[in-house]
Amino acid sequence: MTAFNGSAEEFRRFDYSILQNGAINLYWRAEILYDDIEWLKNHSYQTNTFDCSLWYSEKQMHDMLARELGFPGYYGRNLDALNDCLSDIDIPTDGGRVLIFHNYDVFTNLYPKIAWIILDLIELNSRRSLLFGRHFFALVQSNDPQILFEPVGACPVMWNPREWSDKNRGI
Repeated sequence: MTAFNGSAEEFRRFDYSILQNGAINLYWRAEILYDDIEWLKNHSYQTNTFDCSLWYSEKQMHDMLARELGFPGYYGRNLDALNDCLSDIDIPTDGGRVLIFHNYDVFTNLYPKIAWIILDLIELNSRRSLLFGRHFFALVQSNDPQILFEPVGACPVMWNPREWSDKNRGI
């Protein structure tokens, strides 16, 4: 799947409805999540599923992500390394790639800052992937129907590449 082409048919596609508001989508009811996973699989999306209730430590989280996502042996098992590996993750051109997190509330209760950073990194890498017509996002299931996260994917307002350096702006 390349970039969406703006046709009325594509506006009705499930993956468009997911990505139009960001790469992270929360779920509470399992039957809705399973229906959506089935649609994605039927449309050539590669899925990776994680039971976050098994992430009792940051190390366990990194180990399970590395194993399931096929990170290289030199993966540093820290959040910077996670960002690096997510930026290199293979995203099929047909469909895309979806990370599915079950019981994310359990991990969030133990490590709220890390849980938020993971979602933020997925959002960042999803936006980068979309530049190349690749669809990468996450479906996040919570047993807490009131779970909330601060916004993810905030982008600073940046100077253009030729004036990014202070010296190029006379400072």
